Amino acid sequence: MKKILLVLFLLLFTVKIFAQQFSQYNTGTLYDSFENPAQRAFVPDTSKKYAFNFLIPNFNANFFLSGNGQATLKGRAFLNEYNNDALMINQGKTNLANANANIYWAMFKAYTSLNGNVEIGFSAQTKVEARGIITDETLAAFNGTNSFIDGSGNNKNIFNNHYTYQTYNQFSLTYRENINKDFSIGFKLSGLLGVEYQKLDINHSSVNYDKFMDTAGVALKGTYQAGFEPGHASVRDYLPTFRNPGAAISIGTTYRTEDGYIIQANIKDLGFIHWNKQSNTYNFDNSANIKGLSTSAREDSIYNKVYGIVHNGSVEGSFTTPIDGRAEVSASRIFWLDDDKTFKYSPTLIASKELFYTGFVGALVNPFQYQKYVVTLTTTYDDLKTFNLGLQFMVKTYNYEFFIGSDRLAQTSSLLSDAISKNPASVFQNSSYTGASLFLGFSLKFGPVIEHPMNANVIPTGEKGFLGRIIGRLFKTNDND
Repeated sequence: MKKILLVLFLLLFTVKIFAQQFSQYNTGTLYDSFENPAQRAFVPDTSKKYAFNFLIPNFNANFFLSGNGQATLKGRAFLNEYNNDALMINQGKTNLANANANIYWAMFKAYTSLNGNVEIGFSAQTKVEARGIITDETLAAFNGTNSFIDGSGNNKNIFNNHYTYQTYNQFSLTYRENINKDFSIGFKLSGLLGVEYQKLDINHSSVNYDKFMDTAGVALKGTYQAGFEPGHASVRDYLPTFRNPGAAISIGTTYRTEDGYIIQANIKDLGFIHWNKQSNTYNFDNSANIKGLSTSAREDSIYNKVYGIVHNGSVEGSFTTPIDGRAEVSASRIFWLDDDKTFKYSPTLIASKELFYTGFVGALVNPFQYQKYVVTLTTTYDDLKTFNLGLQFMVKTYNYEFFIGSDRLAQTSSLLSDAISKNPASVFQNSSYTGASLFLGFSLKFGPVIEHPMNANVIPTGEKGFLGRIIGRLFKTNDND
C-alpha cells in the first residue's frame, strides 16, 4: 500500500502552471453557467424552466508533468521498474507538475423572470488542487545508490522539494440577470468545507551515501503543514463537515458590443479555507539513517524515514489558506457559414491568470456547430511555453446537453497508450511534458417552456430582476429587455 501511495505522491503532488477547462466557454451549458456566472443557461420560448444534472457527475480532471523525471515515473507506474538514464544529478534540475479535479455532484438552476432573464441556481462540488516541484536527485534516490557518489560529495540541497495539496467541498448559490439588452452580471457565492491540506517545503537538505554498507544518512530542514486528518483517509472523510470552514465568491459580466462581439470578464473562486485548531505545523530539522537501499524494500524504507523526519517538532493550531482563484477575460463572436444558418462558428479568445500563483494561460476556442452537434478545437499556450491541443464533442439542444473531451488530446492518448501497451521504448522516453485531461458533462431541462406573454398559454407576472430594479432606480431607466 505504501508503494502505491508513494507512486501517487510522485506522480501527482510534484508547479508553476495550472490547468483549466476552456472548451465550455460560451456554450450555454449548465456547467458553463456555474463556472462563468454571467453566462445564461436558458433561452426564452424554447428552453424549459428548470435545469438539472440528475446527480450525474460533471467533471474536469487533468494532470501535467515536465522535466527529466517523466521516463522514471512512467517506468515505475507502468513497468514497475526505474530508469534513471535521463536524470541529471547535481545539476540543479527539477520536475514540475500539476494535478487538478473539479467534480460537480449536483447542479440545479431555475429561470425565475422574463424581465431581466433572471436565473437562480445551486451546486455542490468537490475540488482537488495539487502543485509542486521535485528534484531529479529525489527520483533517482528511489532506485538505489548507483546515481550518487560515496561520502557527502556535492550532495547538498539536492532534496529541496516543495508541494501543496488541498481538497475541499464547495456548496454554491448563483444569481444571474440581464441589466439591459447588452450587459449581464452574475454571482456565485460559495461555502467551503475543507477535507485535507498538506504543504511541504524542504529548504535545506544533505545526504551521505555509503554504498558498501548500503545506507544513506539524510538530513532535512523545512516546514510541513497538515490539516487535521482523523485516522486513515476513507470515503467518509470526504463527506461534508464544518471543522474546516471557508468561503469564496465568483463575479462575472458579459457585454455585447454594437458590432456583435461578446466580452466576458470573470473573477473566479476568490476565497479561503480556515483549517481547524487541531491542524499541525511541523518545523523539522532532523536526520535519519536509511538502510537497505539496494533491496526491494527501499521505497518503504525511504518513505518511513522521511515521514519520521518531517513529522517532527509539531505545533498544533489553525491556519488559513487561499484556494486557486483566477481572473479571466474573453472575447467571442458568432459567424454563420451558410445562408440557412445551419453551420455556426463562434471562436473565443481567452486570457486566464491565477490570482495567488504565477500561472498564465492564453486559449483560442474554436467551436463548429451543425444543428445540435458541436465539435470544438481548443489551443492553449502558457507561461512555461507549453502548447496544448484539445478536442470536445458535444450534443446540445435547448433542453438537453452532453459533452466529452480533453484539453490535452495528444498527451492523454500517449499516456493511455503507454499504460496499455507497456512498451519500454515508449515508456522510457521523455517528451516536452507528460499530461492527461478528461472532462464529461450531462444535464436536462424540464418543466414548463419559458414563454413570452404574447406566445404564452398562461400569462406570467414576473418582475424585473433585483439588480435590474436597483440600477433602474439609480439611473432612471425603464429598460425591460
